[in-house]
Amino acid sequence: MSWPKEVPASSPKKSKKVEPTTKVYPTVGAIERHGVSIDVLISPDAQVERLAGGFEWAEGPVWNRKTRTLLFSDVPRNVIFEWKESAGTRDYLYRSGYTGARNEGKEPGSNGLTFDADGRLVICMHGDRVVARLERDGKLTILAEYYLNRRFNSPNDLVYNSKGDLYFTDPPYGLAKLNDDPNKDLMFNGVFLRRRTGEVVLLTRDLTFPNGVALSPDEKTLYVAVSDPARPVIMSYPLKDDGTLEAGMVFFDASSLTGRAGLPDGLKVDIAGNLFATGPGGVLVLAPDARHLGTIVTGEPVANCAWGDDGSTLYLTSGTSLCRVKTLTKGRMP
Repeated sequence: MSWPKEVPASSPKKSKKVEPTTKVYPTVGAIERHGVSIDVLISPDAQVERLAGGFEWAEGPVWNRKTRTLLFSDVPRNVIFEWKESAGTRDYLYRSGYTGARNEGKEPGSNGLTFDADGRLVICMHGDRVVARLERDGKLTILAEYYLNRRFNSPNDLVYNSKGDLYFTDPPYGLAKLNDDPNKDLMFNGVFLRRRTGEVVLLTRDLTFPNGVALSPDEKTLYVAVSDPARPVIMSYPLKDDGTLEAGMVFFDASSLTGRAGLPDGLKVDIAGNLFATGPGGVLVLAPDARHLGTIVTGEPVANCAWGDDGSTLYLTSGTSLCRVKTLTKGRMP
């Protein structure tokens, strides 16, 4: 499917070159600042732009450096969309998370997305309950489907380290009855490591609803968001040399942000170790020492975020909308 063409307001003479115009997007929400420390990360005059809307539940954004486009999931609609500057949004992959004929769950589609070192898209597929890689010929290769011969619940978010090992979370959100679903094979919700050799290792089974996952810039710490209304926290785990976890601790407790919509969900880390973590109210900007510097508010619960462009744009999948905000800091892109 080709991108829609821009139509000029008037037909220019053939001898003149027409420069492309920059589309002006509506702004939404606000950036709440808890002091001046956030000003070195996000300019005081920065605004949240709404790039597109009409989605059911947008999730899992990732920037494609090769095509300079953003990919993201609409989980209930079972579609990966692609957004391009001045061209808008189009379908990228239908049946992105469930490839069968019928699924009774509310979230059958893809969720978290990333790219491997060879530039291939890697997908958390809720309905099929696998982590899969989209090959260049359009076929899917399953990377992880079982732990000890039991099917995963619904892989949710993922991140590669520089060695090519893949961390991913496995909550029950793709199952129709969540933890009570009769098709749930694992009696826990886990965080896993898929080594580049293909071996799958359980890292922890102690989190109720593990969700977003990210690595610190030095790859010595793994962060995991827990989307549990009874205990909405972001955990941090020191990593051993073999990639497994030391004892974890609560990095940030979001239960104090009462009365605001949203739970800890997706999260990304900038090059200085600051966390941009979705949670109550929007995207929480957290210093490496867990100080809450401010919140990016869109007016809707924000599911996830991703660095894009040259690394200094934060794209937000926000409920029914796709938004972005320019930053003074940068993050690493897969």
